[in-house]
Amino acid sequence: MSQVRVLVGTKKGAFILSSDGKREKWDVSGPFFAGWEIYHAKGSPVDPNRLYASQTSGWFGQLIQRSGDGGQTWEPVDNQFAYDGVTGTHQWYDGTPHPWEFKRVWHLEPSLTDPDTVYAGVEDAALFRSTDAGKSWHELSGLRGHGSGSQWQPGAGGMGLHTIILDPSNSARIYIAISAAGAFRTDDGGATWLPINRGLRSEYIPDADAEVGHCVHHIAMHPKRPGVLFMQKHWDIMRSDNAGDLWHEVSGNLPTDFGFVIDVHAHEPETLYVVPIKSDSEHFPPDGQLRVYRSRTGGNEWEPLGNGLPQSNCYVNVLRDAMAVDSLDSCGIYFGTTGGQVYASADSGDHWAPIVRDLPPVLSVEVQTLP
Repeated sequence: MSQVRVLVGTKKGAFILSSDGKREKWDVSGPFFAGWEIYHAKGSPVDPNRLYASQTSGWFGQLIQRSGDGGQTWEPVDNQFAYDGVTGTHQWYDGTPHPWEFKRVWHLEPSLTDPDTVYAGVEDAALFRSTDAGKSWHELSGLRGHGSGSQWQPGAGGMGLHTIILDPSNSARIYIAISAAGAFRTDDGGATWLPINRGLRSEYIPDADAEVGHCVHHIAMHPKRPGVLFMQKHWDIMRSDNAGDLWHEVSGNLPTDFGFVIDVHAHEPETLYVVPIKSDSEHFPPDGQLRVYRSRTGGNEWEPLGNGLPQSNCYVNVLRDAMAVDSLDSCGIYFGTTGGQVYASADSGDHWAPIVRDLPPVLSVEVQTLP
């Protein structure tokens, strides 16, 4: 029977939740790196034992942790991030007299084909790649060299590169998103980048239809349809059917179209999941009712899913990397909250139950489906 491993990054450590394919009983391991912020943890899709974690401390800077045994043991890697030949743990230079501060790794994205290759999205916004399992990192500098960097601004949580999507049909194509700059695409492995924000509109910036400057919260893609993208923006759920060249809104009948997370069902490319929150100033569910909303039509038509979730006096948030899906026949959906709960549904969202409660605030949730 297949196994499921859920990797949870929190404000005060990492946890690993394990179950068999029934997903009824869960074992909880951790905390790993207790007391440290684990902003993101993710496993290699080609080596189930290879895991990476982003460990951050305001006192000691940024570390990348690596496991080769499925999270039983971990080792810090050298973490030498290089920009134009200058290396450092959490600071380097961009050619000006002022240091470019490196605050944290927001997102780690292991290669689809090589367990030793992994991408890192960092704050302040830049994209790095390691081909030696995290020992050394080199910036894909074409992104910041695009020329629009002077127009990038930090969102409320900082100017982080928080989304990295690798196209399974085209190894040279990568999508990224930055808060608050927008979405970008490379078709040549990172040498050059194209802003892909046409169709986005943001009333809170000087030019509502600008090429860059939009606060994109998260992007999702189904691997069988790599040209179709879904976006949770700072207000608005958006869809693109042409690899980001043009977006259109699919918020439809949602109670609010503000939120942070968006994901796609493992087997149904037109089935989407979002977790609306009240507004950009009130980061909690409308009416205190925690509900995931599902669209089976690729957007516009949405249904609330609250069976097993708290439906009164619930004032938690679900952050941008805190939802994931497994690949079992009955697709499992998982999400974590800033209240420290991790919820799971083994039937595509129809019914929910907490896997674990009372963790530190959850920053990220990733899932591995193991043979």
